[in-house]
Amino acid sequence: MRRVCLVRQVCTGVLASAVLLAAAALAGCQAWSGGVGEGPGERAAATTTDTPTRPTGYGTVFLGVDECSSFGTTSFTEVPCAGERAAARVVARHDGRVGQGPLCPPTTDFVLHISESTDERNGYDEDGDGSVPQGYACMRALQPPHPGDPGGGGGPRTIVGDCVYGAGRGEVRETACDGGGKHAPEYEVTTAVDTEAGCPATTDLYVRLGGSRPVGCAVPV
Repeated sequence: MRRVCLVRQVCTGVLASAVLLAAAALAGCQAWSGGVGEGPGERAAATTTDTPTRPTGYGTVFLGVDECSSFGTTSFTEVPCAGERAAARVVARHDGRVGQGPLCPPTTDFVLHISESTDERNGYDEDGDGSVPQGYACMRALQPPHPGDPGGGGGPRTIVGDCVYGAGRGEVRETACDGGGKHAPEYEVTTAVDTEAGCPATTDLYVRLGGSRPVGCAVPV
């Protein structure tokens, strides 16, 4: 009997009154059969209460497209992309919450979450109205490894070429296809199609991918 994986679940926290950034978790949740997810294919990120600082002169939007963030475990700072502190580049930037906005590009490595702020003193005011809207930045590391690449074992989206393993309670999670992750791969997503009917006969698992071709067809590895 085929096992059906239809929905990726999102586990987000609610933060307010500060600009809070965090790296996206490297493994998302998916339901094996008939689960109800909380968002269209995006994985959640851990968050931090530290407010990052932003040097002036790097653009009118904090962490706009093609701008870069620094390394960090508790907070992230916008820095010049050519500087030695630069760790990742913004490949897409959207307002609102991750689960309610557009998907990040397929090979995004992680997501930085920006909560709404009304504190002008921090220097984040983008249009002079004294506030910064809630948003998120889709990030691509400047140097490998890239967990968002096909088979990389992470990133905020599952794409063709990624592998998953059974995580229990009717869920699967992504893991590295080369077996270098904590968990061995059990299935690989080989094709993305419009509906389950478009999957090859060899398909053993259906995975919700989101995007224009939302169904992933996976086979045992």
